[in-house]
Amino acid sequence: MTTLENKSPTKVLDTLDRKILQCLEHDGRISFATLGEHIGLSKTPCWNRVNDLLKHGIIEGYSTRIDPAKLGLTIRALVHVVVDFSFYQAFEAAIIAHPNVRSCQAVTGDYDYVLEILATDIHAFDRLLRENLSQLPGVERFNTAISTRLVKSNGPYTAMD
Repeated sequence: MTTLENKSPTKVLDTLDRKILQCLEHDGRISFATLGEHIGLSKTPCWNRVNDLLKHGIIEGYSTRIDPAKLGLTIRALVHVVVDFSFYQAFEAAIIAHPNVRSCQAVTGDYDYVLEILATDIHAFDRLLRENLSQLPGVERFNTAISTRLVKSNGPYTAMD
């Protein structure tokens, strides 16, 4: 069993919790009756366990995966950013509010942050870098890498040891 620390008191995951998480990662729209059949519980105890996982913050929510290319977002870039440390809070607030930033991670190494940016084309991406991202609080420099293709995304957490 694994202990995870979350917003509410620590929860120890048992085998049924792990099976529930595995099923929900595969299909977040599965009914509680079907989920219960897969893990060997009836609908109500299954529902109670899912709610407990939600209460403990292990399940953070539900979402729909969208193909960005079908929305015209054909450029995916990783932007490595160096920020003057005295501006990190303002930078992070600006990034959180920025609609073009898909994700942001604070990292160790030569850069302070890695951003995932989606854009409609290379010209829109260039404008975003030059006219917008470079002007965010504390940005000293950045380095970009354009993704040529996505090999893996949204790998399951439940498959990890």
